[in-house]
Amino acid sequence: MMELLSPAGSPEAVIAAVQNGADAVYLGFGDFNARRSAHNFTPDEFEKAVRYCRLRNCKVYVTLNTLVNDREMTAAVNAARMASEKGADAILVQDFGLAKVLRRTVPDIPLHASTQMSIHNLAGAEAAAQLGMTRIVLARELSLEEIRFISKHCSAETEVFVHGALCFCHSGQCYMSAMIGRRSGNRGMCAQPCRMQYSLGGRMDDYPLSLKDNCLANRLQALEEAGVACVKIEGRMKRPEYTGIVTGVYSKLLKEKRNPTLDEMELLARTFSRQGFTQGYLDGDKSDMFGIKAEPDEEIDSLYADARKAYSTGEVRRVPIHFYSLVEKGERAKAIAFDDDGNRAAAFGPVPERAKRQGVTANYIVEQMYKTGGTPFTVVENQAKADEGLFLPAAEINELRRKLISELSEKRMTPPQRRSFAMPVAPEDRGRRGEPEAIFQITTAEQLTPELAALKPHFLYAPAAVMAENYSGVLPFLTGGTTPVAVLPRVITDDETEEIFSTLEKLHEYGVNQALIGNIGHVALAKQAGMEVRGDFGLNAFNSQTLDVLRAAGFLSATASFELRIQQIRDMQKPLDTEMIIYGRLPVMVSDQCIIRQSSGRCNCQVPGQLADRTGSVFPVMKEFGCRNVIYNAHKLFLADRRDELLSAGLWGMRLLFTTESARECVEVAKAYLGMTDYQPNMLTRGLYYRGVE
Repeated sequence: MMELLSPAGSPEAVIAAVQNGADAVYLGFGDFNARRSAHNFTPDEFEKAVRYCRLRNCKVYVTLNTLVNDREMTAAVNAARMASEKGADAILVQDFGLAKVLRRTVPDIPLHASTQMSIHNLAGAEAAAQLGMTRIVLARELSLEEIRFISKHCSAETEVFVHGALCFCHSGQCYMSAMIGRRSGNRGMCAQPCRMQYSLGGRMDDYPLSLKDNCLANRLQALEEAGVACVKIEGRMKRPEYTGIVTGVYSKLLKEKRNPTLDEMELLARTFSRQGFTQGYLDGDKSDMFGIKAEPDEEIDSLYADARKAYSTGEVRRVPIHFYSLVEKGERAKAIAFDDDGNRAAAFGPVPERAKRQGVTANYIVEQMYKTGGTPFTVVENQAKADEGLFLPAAEINELRRKLISELSEKRMTPPQRRSFAMPVAPEDRGRRGEPEAIFQITTAEQLTPELAALKPHFLYAPAAVMAENYSGVLPFLTGGTTPVAVLPRVITDDETEEIFSTLEKLHEYGVNQALIGNIGHVALAKQAGMEVRGDFGLNAFNSQTLDVLRAAGFLSATASFELRIQQIRDMQKPLDTEMIIYGRLPVMVSDQCIIRQSSGRCNCQVPGQLADRTGSVFPVMKEFGCRNVIYNAHKLFLADRRDELLSAGLWGMRLLFTTESARECVEVAKAYLGMTDYQPNMLTRGLYYRGVE
């Protein structure tokens, strides 16, 4: 049977999940989990939670699934050490560098790839497995067929979200909260900008980025048949009562192998929904996935009160145990107990006296030993043997039972012995000194002009499809000595790889030998087409260790996360060539939803859309491969006047990212960065390079 994994945003939520049938809970503590605004756990609370769960045969997964900078790495590893020592069953991670360090420092605790790793194809799942992940939490946007393909062929287990909130953007690829208010979703501080009001050219009364909640309660058997190992409920920010109710419904459905009743679906909707539920991604039908939080149910307090009473007033979760008792003449009374997990306990009582009246019987001993009420145990086997004519007080038999339960409980709660090693040394710094390479990245064919080529950038980054379809526009760049690099989309599902591969093969025949990729699942695809790979911002290179992971994977270069401050980038050890994006509208979201179609009411992807917030800021929206959309920041990053600071950062390359600019504006901006003019575009920002993120 598939494992049921429930959220635990507080100690009370742990109880709610366990008592309602969760097979595992996931929780966070400290500053390195993707829900830093949840209660999270102190070290003492965490230890108590783990012991509570271990006793009741429920696993505990710890979320260390945020990006970690170099100065935070030791603290993150110490948190992992504590989780390992206290008996957690796995750690969820997003950061490649942290994953590498954890494999070396706490090698005995399993690692799970968080959905923040943006794994949406088999190659990505296998790449994560090669990094040491034993389970892959798949992207929420996958269809059932895509989930089946990955689950059936991946060497690691797969986990799928089945209930709760859906982000508008692919997890791990959202930078909107950070760009707007310095609250990084990749650092556990998302301000949920997708739940805010925006205008799509009309009135400011719409929520075009707010999706309904996911609910796959009637698809559990299909997921199990697809090979999924674990189904996951979202909601560490929600109340314990929510956890209890939703866990209870899903636990029954899994155990009884059935679909939900109408009453159960109504209960789930009453507990929390956004104008109903959706299965749009699983079914591949994204036409009706939008919704906002419904008005609170008038009887929600009563519903929650009943749920709270149910999980807090007794032990529903029971662990099967076995008792054997023996009372013999001239020997101390003794009994043993064991569970189905290999734990054993033994207890001894006094030597029985000769009975003056009726002696103790085996049936009486069995009857007393059955009395495990108020404990998390249920007796499934109970045998006793007693010689005739002996007397043993009931209190002594009860004491035998108490000792057995106490010892067995302690053994179940005792964490396994695990190894712990020192921090690995920092990777060798190969940071470049001197003039960085000039990199121009274009988005549209119209930006491929002879005037831009005449400025002779060292590298030209262009979308693979644009480059293949307009290669004549690339030729002037080649004449000037520019190296062309094909940019792959950040999202490529398994059924889309053939089209991308065909494009890369065509480009390779033209002489293009390098690809820029923003997802670990695309490395094998590019290399299969004969391309060397460079790392884009989507890989979230946030620390020196991540750069070293990418170096070991064969990358020629990597892009430092634009959520880092310049000082942090300067201080990073750079074991491979490192670049920065120093100009342009930064991509803040990539989504399987089509805002352009919503805005115009028809498929009109060649015409960019616009999204305006309540402050009047306008976010351009452009088509991405696979009918996806990319939302770009309202303001253009501009650092041409900070050249000295950029030169001190040890960069291999500095990239100008052209998106909505006209061909003429691309040339003017490039000249400004090359020191040829003092041109400045309008609507400028320094990005996060000076402000940083929380």
